Amino acid sequence: MEYQSKMHTIMDGMDIVIREATEQDFPCILQMIKDLADFERAPDAVTNTLERMHQEQHLFGCFMAELDGEIVGMALYFYAYYTWVGKSMYLDDLYVKPEHRGKKIGRRLLDRIIHLAWEQGCHRLRWQVLDWNVDAIEVYRRKGAAMSQEWINCQFDRAGLEGLAHQVQAIS
Repeated sequence: MEYQSKMHTIMDGMDIVIREATEQDFPCILQMIKDLADFERAPDAVTNTLERMHQEQHLFGCFMAELDGEIVGMALYFYAYYTWVGKSMYLDDLYVKPEHRGKKIGRRLLDRIIHLAWEQGCHRLRWQVLDWNVDAIEVYRRKGAAMSQEWINCQFDRAGLEGLAHQVQAIS
């Protein structure tokens, strides 16, 4: 089945369009990534750049939400392989501008991601939500998402990788 690149709905008098992002959307996407980092109380965590997004665009996909012609949200994802299930999708960012929350735009973006994951044969769709983001948690619960309390996220940022790379011997 081939997926549509654009979904158009008029809901409660609002003209909502969910469409695939293009390179021209990258400045808006990067700004929303920064806005999300502010919302998540991590304003200095974003080190991504437009240049890097252009270089690495083959690694991610994104849907844009437009309301009456204005970009008001996005859902950025990438494919992953999980050993327990195989091909999967990771929803990295789901963001709706604050003044447009409560209009079910985030749900529409999530629905589009769910549909794409299913169309692309993914065996899992995974994402994270901060434990204090109760509005989002409630949306995900109503959708039937499984919520794990057991797993702890681990990561190294670029500086951490660099420091550790100098300490370990490369395996050849």
